[in-house]
Amino acid sequence: MTSAPERIEHFTVADDHLVRSVVPHRGDSYEHRCPRTSYEDIAHAIELFSAETGDPGFTLEELATAAGTPSTQTAVALAFMKERGCVVTRYRRNYAAGRCAFEDAMIEFHALREKGPE
Repeated sequence: MTSAPERIEHFTVADDHLVRSVVPHRGDSYEHRCPRTSYEDIAHAIELFSAETGDPGFTLEELATAAGTPSTQTAVALAFMKERGCVVTRYRRNYAAGRCAFEDAMIEFHALREKGPE
């Protein structure tokens, strides 16, 4: 028995937006976008989360609320940061992978913008 193929997901930067393109194993492909300004707000919220709540872990919903960004934009940014190793997930909660979450996230954003997808 063979398993269904995984979805294909990749990120690009276009018009100062982080773009998440997905080709699911079934159905039509789609894209979601996150403006750079929202991405920055999300990265700041990750860095400040533990200072404000006392718990360094967060869910997508908590992050969207803390950053003041729509859930879809937050999901795009969070998926990219997970792919690039800026955020790790343990027991359904997300955590900054390092002590400089904002800087790590911005380095990855600008690296993608300059070099393109890997």
